[in-house]
Amino acid sequence: MLSTILTLVIAFFSLIALMIIHEFGHFIIAKKFGVRVDEFGIGYPPKIFGKKIGETIYSINWLPLGAFVRIYGEEGGIDDYRSFMGLKIWKRVLIVIGGVVAFWMASIILFTIVFGIGANIPIGDQDVQGVANSQIKIINVESGSPAGLAGLQEGDSLLEFKKIKDFQDFAKNHAGQQISLKIQRDNKVFDINLTPRTNPAPGQGAIGVGLERLATLINKHPWYEAPLQGVIFTWQTTANGIIGLYSLFANMFSGKGVPQGAEFAGPLGITVFLARAVDYGPGFFLYFIGVISVFVAIFNLFPIPALDGGKLIFLAIEKIMKKPVPIKIEQNITMIFFILLISLSIFVTIRFDIPRFSEFLKSSLQR
Repeated sequence: MLSTILTLVIAFFSLIALMIIHEFGHFIIAKKFGVRVDEFGIGYPPKIFGKKIGETIYSINWLPLGAFVRIYGEEGGIDDYRSFMGLKIWKRVLIVIGGVVAFWMASIILFTIVFGIGANIPIGDQDVQGVANSQIKIINVESGSPAGLAGLQEGDSLLEFKKIKDFQDFAKNHAGQQISLKIQRDNKVFDINLTPRTNPAPGQGAIGVGLERLATLINKHPWYEAPLQGVIFTWQTTANGIIGLYSLFANMFSGKGVPQGAEFAGPLGITVFLARAVDYGPGFFLYFIGVISVFVAIFNLFPIPALDGGKLIFLAIEKIMKKPVPIKIEQNITMIFFILLISLSIFVTIRFDIPRFSEFLKSSLQR
């Protein structure tokens, strides 16, 4: 239980770290242009404590749901040389996209580390064809199961099987009969004998193991090559993300539904995905955070008020109309979309994330 809690804490604060980096992107560009930044906060109020350094308050707050930066004049109504509204539009655009660029910079750094250490990536049975270096890994062993009694351990590799379904069918077809499995543990290969159960408990297989097919799709590179690979991979992930999101919305609006493999997840669900990623080693964990960073960057550019993309739309209107959108109108539109986004997040959390979180806790407690 302690390891499960620790894993969730690591995953949760990794997600919070991305939000801090995002807000730091806004912060650093605003400072660069001489705009007064009133507060840089980690978490959301109420405040635990804060310290004023120069003209900026740096605070830690009770609600650990992200971070924020209060830029002087960003809400409108103030138009002096130290305010956000006092800047030329192109400078305001750079402040707005600074947070998005920060996500991409974080991804480049994360992918650089990944290419420096290598990473095993989970793949489905349908992706086995053409992947030469994949293995079926045991990711958990149920206590008291045939696998547990025979001495199988998390991290062991099942040899002689190309697909997880092949192994599951083999175990089911030999229920009640002793079988021999060829296992690789570290650099040792040996055989383990066990007898699959004829009547396993609900939700448990005949042998009592959780399986994942992993492939070394990111090989370790020399330190001087890793940064370039990180940049290239960030670009490729961004392009693939845009194509994937286009396909998602195209399918939904055409009535085809959500594409196979796509899953809805809010902050809680993403935390669960990150916690599961820990099981596959540091390479995949960092890889997964990098992918999330890219997708959040793309999402933030959506032309939706309450997101950075929405702010860019208001700035574009100001540029075209030669005057800013009335502050009251902008605030009301932004508030409406903010409420819609929060409502959607609550729906996704209740409908998808809480069951996902419960299943994660259940499977973790069974290990």
